[in-house]
Amino acid sequence: MNPGHTVTVAPTDVHVVVRVDGETVAESDHPVLLHETGMPTRYYLRREDVRMDLLRPVNFTTECPFKGHASYWTLELGDSVHDGIVWSYENPIPGAEGIKDLLCFYNDRVDLTVGE
Repeated sequence: MNPGHTVTVAPTDVHVVVRVDGETVAESDHPVLLHETGMPTRYYLRREDVRMDLLRPVNFTTECPFKGHASYWTLELGDSVHDGIVWSYENPIPGAEGIKDLLCFYNDRVDLTVGE
């Protein structure tokens, strides 16, 4: 970890709804919040809280020095395709284990509602 760069993982019971093109694609009452230096709060969700029937895995991957190797999914909603809109760390590095196998949507590519 770089000095001054932090990653904090915290389970919560806040209600989160993710909508794309007006359709609910995920909803949870137990997201895991990830706070990372210089990044917006990310809401990681259990797969059972996500419409997995709308997701298709893609070959695109990335490597984060603070969380590990990320896999991505494309969301297909009718005729609309949202490439790489969802990611997951299936084997996160030490310090980020709390997001293992959870899914996260890009906040700026979805309609994200947090709270009541």
